[in-house]
Amino acid sequence: MSAQISLNAEELKGFLTYIHKNNQLLISKKLPAQTVNVEGEAGGGKTSTILQLANEMGMALVRKNLAELEDVSDLVGYPCKEHEMIAKDGETKKWVVEGTMPQYITAGYKPTNEKRMTHAAPEWVQSATGPIILLLDDYSRASEKFVQATMTLIENQTYNNWKLPEGSMVLLTSNPDNGAYSVTALDNAQKTRVINVSYKFDVQVWARYAEKTGIDGRCVNFLLLHPELVEKNTDLNARTVTMFFNSLMSIPDFIAQLGLIQQLGEGTTSAEFTTMFTTFIHNKLDKMVTPKDMLLHENEAYIVGEIKSCIGVGAQYRADIASVLATRLINYTINYAEDNTITQKITDRLIRFATDELFTNDLKYIIIKKIINANKQKFQKLMLNADVVKIAMK
Repeated sequence: MSAQISLNAEELKGFLTYIHKNNQLLISKKLPAQTVNVEGEAGGGKTSTILQLANEMGMALVRKNLAELEDVSDLVGYPCKEHEMIAKDGETKKWVVEGTMPQYITAGYKPTNEKRMTHAAPEWVQSATGPIILLLDDYSRASEKFVQATMTLIENQTYNNWKLPEGSMVLLTSNPDNGAYSVTALDNAQKTRVINVSYKFDVQVWARYAEKTGIDGRCVNFLLLHPELVEKNTDLNARTVTMFFNSLMSIPDFIAQLGLIQQLGEGTTSAEFTTMFTTFIHNKLDKMVTPKDMLLHENEAYIVGEIKSCIGVGAQYRADIASVLATRLINYTINYAEDNTITQKITDRLIRFATDELFTNDLKYIIIKKIINANKQKFQKLMLNADVVKIAMK
């Protein structure tokens, strides 16, 4: 039995948000909350996506890498002896840790002579100030003792006498059992306790992330032109590619530092990826007009000329480059609108892009729909233009 659905980062966050909301309903009906196992290649972005989700939901993320832990107590707490105490009323009973007995005796409690061994709540539970996301990372690479220890956490969010803070969620991550990893395949008893989801790399989602986090735009252009280098190559992943791109951050002129770029590329990605990237530089595709200039440059005629020189016209038209520029423009514009006013000049610039012959009709449609859907309030003036409305309604 394997994961039946495949989700990219944005789809995964939406899916997990629903699961968390639904869990609250299940708990209110005294039904167990559900746990999701996110399976995907190492370095693909599973953990970082869950961290983003925790930040967006205002929940603390507690990550326990099960492949690195050695002592089960680090996960579930240390064994301790508890004594049953009875209050003065002769009815109220409490189980208390042995070391706290004097406090209860002072308060009028007496021991009943009943004892038990249990586990004290671990520090990360005791210090929680609200609901958490407990991420059990590398679940498929954990030893059997950790798998067994997490069973009740997965099913009931409890362990012996302690439980997770109310409103918490448990998530697992695992690597596929495809021969590329040293993993223990989850058996049906384990898999049928969780909802299984397969995580996939999506270059469009990555490009939105890259635009927001400031990854070098020249590198974003390259990966948008060649997504197959990551999407269809299990030896490369989002983490290694992003590491390579970030290592180029302080190089202003790529063509002048090709030797260094080759070294950095082969040290982080692969010879094939690096060769494709240096070819991209040789073809001067790293010189494409930036989305910032497309949206904000004072000289519109100059920018139109720059766009035409990048994508060509007539028989020389490059649909792939036009798509890259449209994607970069959309992502930059959406990010810019989050913290800035959309002036009439910017609106007019977008109207021109949506109605001129710079982009094909399908790209015009995508530009308008994605920008307006992202922030209807700030881009409402776009829909006052009759030609833009025609494009949007197609």
